[in-house]
Amino acid sequence: MPTVLALAPGTAILLIAHGSRLTTANADLLQLAEQLRTRFPNHIIETAYLELAEPTIPQGAERCVTFGATRVLLLPYFLSAGTHVTEDLCRFRAQFAEQWPHVRFDLCPPLGLHPLMLDIVCDRLSEAK
Repeated sequence: MPTVLALAPGTAILLIAHGSRLTTANADLLQLAEQLRTRFPNHIIETAYLELAEPTIPQGAERCVTFGATRVLLLPYFLSAGTHVTEDLCRFRAQFAEQWPHVRFDLCPPLGLHPLMLDIVCDRLSEAK
């Protein structure tokens, strides 16, 4: 059962993935963004990539602010809290907070070992060909 999440008005979600030279790999993030827009139709949902693709993370943050966000949830579409999450994204969060002091930027945890991850892994195992 999906978690029911109430987002305050003015809250934006910036989905952040590593980025790939393969357009099909980057398309996963775009599909996730569309699904979130369905669930949160009155909120700003943007995508960004750390490298190798656009929009970049600063471009994504700027879009959120331009569209009127007063809070931006930076959601790393990463499996673990490696260097990109613990250092790179923390650095971006601090940079954005300084650049736009009237906007709150919060870094969410990566997907990691969420309780539903076991179900996802088992589902993928069952799809082996």
